[in-house]
Amino acid sequence: MGNAEADIGLIGLAVMGENLVLNMESKGFRVAVYNRTVSKVDSFIQGRGAGKRISGHHDLASLTAVLKRPRKVMIMVKAGVAVDDTIEHILGMFEPGDIIIDGGNSNYQDTMRRTALVESKGLLYIGTGVSGGEEGALTGPSLMPGGSSAAWPLIKPVFQAIAAKVEGDVPCCDWVGENGAGHFVKMIHNGIEYGDMQLIGETYDLLKRVLGLSYDEMGDVFDAWNHGDLNSYLIEITRDILRFKDTDGQPLAEKILDTAGQKGTGKWTGMAALDLGVPLTLIGEAVFSRCLSAAKKERVHSSKVFSGPKITTPGDAKTFITDVEKALYAAKVVSYTQGYLLLREAAKEYKWNLNYGGIALMWRGGCIIRSVFLGKIKEAFDKKPDLENLLLDPFFTGVIEDAQGSWRRVVAAAITNGIPAPALTSALAYFDGYRSERLPANLLQAQRDYFGAHTYERLDKPRGEFFHTNWTGHGGNTSAATYNA
Repeated sequence: MGNAEADIGLIGLAVMGENLVLNMESKGFRVAVYNRTVSKVDSFIQGRGAGKRISGHHDLASLTAVLKRPRKVMIMVKAGVAVDDTIEHILGMFEPGDIIIDGGNSNYQDTMRRTALVESKGLLYIGTGVSGGEEGALTGPSLMPGGSSAAWPLIKPVFQAIAAKVEGDVPCCDWVGENGAGHFVKMIHNGIEYGDMQLIGETYDLLKRVLGLSYDEMGDVFDAWNHGDLNSYLIEITRDILRFKDTDGQPLAEKILDTAGQKGTGKWTGMAALDLGVPLTLIGEAVFSRCLSAAKKERVHSSKVFSGPKITTPGDAKTFITDVEKALYAAKVVSYTQGYLLLREAAKEYKWNLNYGGIALMWRGGCIIRSVFLGKIKEAFDKKPDLENLLLDPFFTGVIEDAQGSWRRVVAAAITNGIPAPALTSALAYFDGYRSERLPANLLQAQRDYFGAHTYERLDKPRGEFFHTNWTGHGGNTSAATYNA
């Protein structure tokens, strides 16, 4: 590859980086690559990249020299300081109009800061979510780009070529919005992924402990579900995992230590929800459930201290399986509902013009949470772009109404049998709270006014008019400043 011949550069040859490079090359693009540990460059060029339109470089100056203008380089390094360091080095070599792309799992607030920094130097910046894991990176990921809008027409041909495609050859990639919008949408994707995985784990636990199903039987249940409304990547791989046997012929999943890891995006989603005042209860429970799973030693000890109820098996296993399926579907609807509520609040806060139906389309293929279900979400927002809550779309209202009885029976079975189902339960609690005309927050406000003179509003007075009561007869009439949590 001669001078100024590479369409795009990529920095960071871990598995995701390598696979994205191979994906780009397979779509007709010439790619220049660099890795801080240069031996990785050589092994890649001599191995998976051999004979392809890929050039390897041992320093950033060499990589920069072969990039067509405006230069485009994608960073695939560990989120945090490594990204900032790489950007600093690139800024010293790039010129106004060139484009820096961060494809890692960066925090959206870091992306907002970096966009402002890079733009202040006359360059363009993209922070893009990339979902689909190793396979997706190679064969077609979901891409969620945001940042400098002027950069989108320049990177669009590459991104939409390598992205996953759904019905009608539509790419699962489109412009999300300004500064940190792309990484925020990816963060929400990951939060929903946490919720989906926790919900699936809880249904697996119920089928195993309440019904006593074998792993093969559970594999058959998930296979059946994957041919219905729950058709999705996570249901599909769960089926495969349940059927997978270790070398001794026993189910491998049963031998895996029950402590879950996390990389932080679920936690960030919960923190953003708290900052913006959005009841992201299901995803929050999914994150906390991973934290509880990590306390393995304590759980082993407490299991010997405390006793629980004896498992009561339902009379009709087939009916219970159907109930669990409907409960899972309803709770999944709540998870996406809460995720979209957080997207809407963030759009207001950061003045992003988000296309909610378009986001569902980006998640429709290539990514970890891809499912048939997302097509219904796109339809909902296509019909009513300002839909305030997904539960109010007629299709999803029907799903919830149909599932209510099953959902309540499953949650009741979990509680009476002493089987933890925090995500299924919190989803139901959110739904019951959302459909309640009155909640006990009136008493909460009275308590706040009693001990802190925080004031309250009245049902028989206009909104925005605040009152304070001298509840004991001993206090004064001075009230504290009001605020909204």
